[in-house]
Amino acid sequence: MSEPVKVSGMVLSTMPMGEFDRRVVLLTTDRGKINGFARGARRPGNSMMAASQPFVYGDFMVYEGRSAYTFASARVIDYFEDLRTDFDAVCYGSYFLEMADYFARENEDDRQMLALLYLSVKALISGRIPFALIRCIYELRMLAVNGICPDFFSCMSCSGQEDLSVFSPRMNGMLCKDHADLDKKAVPLDGAALYTAQYIVSVPVKKLFAFTVSDRVLGQLRRLLDSYLPLVTDRRFRSLDMLKGIEN
Repeated sequence: MSEPVKVSGMVLSTMPMGEFDRRVVLLTTDRGKINGFARGARRPGNSMMAASQPFVYGDFMVYEGRSAYTFASARVIDYFEDLRTDFDAVCYGSYFLEMADYFARENEDDRQMLALLYLSVKALISGRIPFALIRCIYELRMLAVNGICPDFFSCMSCSGQEDLSVFSPRMNGMLCKDHADLDKKAVPLDGAALYTAQYIVSVPVKKLFAFTVSDRVLGQLRRLLDSYLPLVTDRRFRSLDMLKGIEN
């Protein structure tokens, strides 16, 4: 067997396999999303029992196989125990994991996505800003990380940067006042909401969770994302059903 290699990342999901094993999906820094097996991880006393749980962040020693990895050991950096005791936080966090699983690919440099996921989960625990805002930040920045973010800086019709007033999901960006009627289903954004969207997609990831907004701005961001996300994703995220019960 080849020598084990170290990968750093967060566990996105696990599934029981056989009598004592687990299938583990891990988002890593430089290998993207990897799938593998933690042999004996469900056996009491096994060193991988606690490390092979969703949300666990750390360094993992793995053997690379032809079609899957084998997890040998782990040095856990964060179990996120506080998250697991808050039902609402778990619901939001589960959605974040599911969305990361959707966008991540094998053999890609996913440092930005992993940093976004890690800091978003940390924000859920901190309690400094509302969970609903953390969700908006996460979704919008995830679109930016994956190169499918709308244009919030110029009009999609005339390329002007002044008087941007509505967001057009169909045209993938903003429209100015003179061209707002080009999309009857456009979402109005006031100056504060537009600035917030611009901030979220452009600032360093470490600055994302250091602000809050009014309920009005949060509502506009939610309508924007609800109108746009279905156009750029082809999956119904199961964890969204839990979030709807929490946010409504």
